[in-house]
Amino acid sequence: MPLHLEIVTPERRAFVGDVDEVVVPGSEGELGILPHHAPLISTLGQGVLRIKRGAEVEEFAIFGGFLQVRPDRVVVLAEMADLAAEIDLERAERARREAEQMLESGFVEPSDLAAARAALQRALIRIRLAERGPRGTARGEHEAARRRSAPSNRSEPPGE
Repeated sequence: MPLHLEIVTPERRAFVGDVDEVVVPGSEGELGILPHHAPLISTLGQGVLRIKRGAEVEEFAIFGGFLQVRPDRVVVLAEMADLAAEIDLERAERARREAEQMLESGFVEPSDLAAARAALQRALIRIRLAERGPRGTARGEHEAARRRSAPSNRSEPPGE
């Protein structure tokens, strides 16, 4: 019995389809989910979400959110989810440089320091995934969902 997975962000449905296994970056560490997993609700951290279907693996950069697991279904409500194959390496490198400059400039408010550190962490995760390249050839149902969602023209802060 496959596991039905949905990855949803405020902007779009990043992935919908059946998978064999999902590994998510939980707030307390990685969590592997197989069919018939016990029901669970958890918060997500920042990191790499891996989807396995047979020998194929797809990866997403995930940043915060929630996870709901039922025996036959997993729903990931993420603040951001970027498919590794779609990450713009130049943009991620630029975001890393901007975040590093922000960290070097000094801060008046602790919240500014936290925002700069978070931006750097997001950029580093995206860079790591983009440099690793595709690990599988899977192109699931998320391709159709991606084509249906309009590209975002919003201005993003560094590291977004």
